Amino acid sequence: MFGSTSTPPGPPDNPLRRLTLDQLRRRTSVKWRAHPGDVLPLWVAEIDAPLAEPVAAALTDAIAIGDTGYPSGTGYAEALSAFAAERWNWTDLAVERTRPVPDVMGGTAEILRLLTAPGDAVAVNCPVYPPFYGFVRHIGRRSAEAPLGPDGRIDFAALEAAFARPEVTAFLLCNPHNPTGTVHTAAELAEVAALAENHGVRVVADEIHAPLIAPGTAYAPFLTVPGGERALAVTSASKAWNLAGLKAAVAVAGTGAVTDLERLSEEVGKGASHFGIIAHTAALREGGAWLDALLTAVEDNRRLLGSLLAERLPAVAYRPHPGTYLAWLDCRDLGLGTDPAAVFLERGRVALNSGLPFGTGGAGRVRLNLATSPEILTEAVDRMAAAVE
Repeated sequence: MFGSTSTPPGPPDNPLRRLTLDQLRRRTSVKWRAHPGDVLPLWVAEIDAPLAEPVAAALTDAIAIGDTGYPSGTGYAEALSAFAAERWNWTDLAVERTRPVPDVMGGTAEILRLLTAPGDAVAVNCPVYPPFYGFVRHIGRRSAEAPLGPDGRIDFAALEAAFARPEVTAFLLCNPHNPTGTVHTAAELAEVAALAENHGVRVVADEIHAPLIAPGTAYAPFLTVPGGERALAVTSASKAWNLAGLKAAVAVAGTGAVTDLERLSEEVGKGASHFGIIAHTAALREGGAWLDALLTAVEDNRRLLGSLLAERLPAVAYRPHPGTYLAWLDCRDLGLGTDPAAVFLERGRVALNSGLPFGTGGAGRVRLNLATSPEILTEAVDRMAAAVE
């Protein structure tokens, strides 16, 4: 069984090879505590790397001076604006069109509450991040599924059919998409905006995975495409820099949606953590080198996973996409039923996300977290293969 207290071999600049399995098991977060100690956890979106040095320094400095009060100022939004200009050529992300929110899904839910009425339906591209369904239900709305195409890209016929339903008044877009890793093109997003305008549907974009795009792949924030002016987006540094335990996010309005954002209650923004804002701001301002090293490591793991599956589990279909650090695996040809994750956990002691909660298109699939060391990834695939032999 894999697991050593020695430093993993590999390039020192690869953040995913800096911690051993024994060191990772000292963590008390849900990834490492939801299952027994003999299980390899490749499920929830946590990263198996040390904290980025600038983030750790910012938090340590705050603790040293007792800076543990309430958040203040617009530093997070300013850092996001600078990061967006540098990484995505989004040069007009104005701080005046932003509001702090506690986290991406909480902020998204509050925005959808403003844009829709009780009983309305919110379109989603399934299979999709399960909390989309839960938060829509929480605010008294319904989900209207517009399944992705077999290639993981937006099926515009299905999306238009959903938009044409009179009860659909909003579209919750996942950009880039979780779990498939699809990075929607600017042209695709412009077509989404045009369809939404034609049908009177408001778009809210969850862009939490935006920093996690493979090197060489272009990314388009939804608010930057033609027609995106009436939309709103919510984003955060939490996913890319492993800061889920430090709650903070930013809601951004397009130039035609400022009055909608202004209606967002001031109380919503007060839920953001001061430590979260400190950490996220440091990540965006000074964590670029760490992020680039992570993206290279994840891209290497995508290639490694493809090779491992071809050799050990050729019946599993895997279509790599350049967004997120997640892999969406089609296991239907293994004959493991609708929930292969349960089989891999029971027989192989590997924890993956079941595809079932992701909605239509999730049966027979699993989601695997690539943000781990090559050694752990290799061990996991070996265990999965042994579980079906």
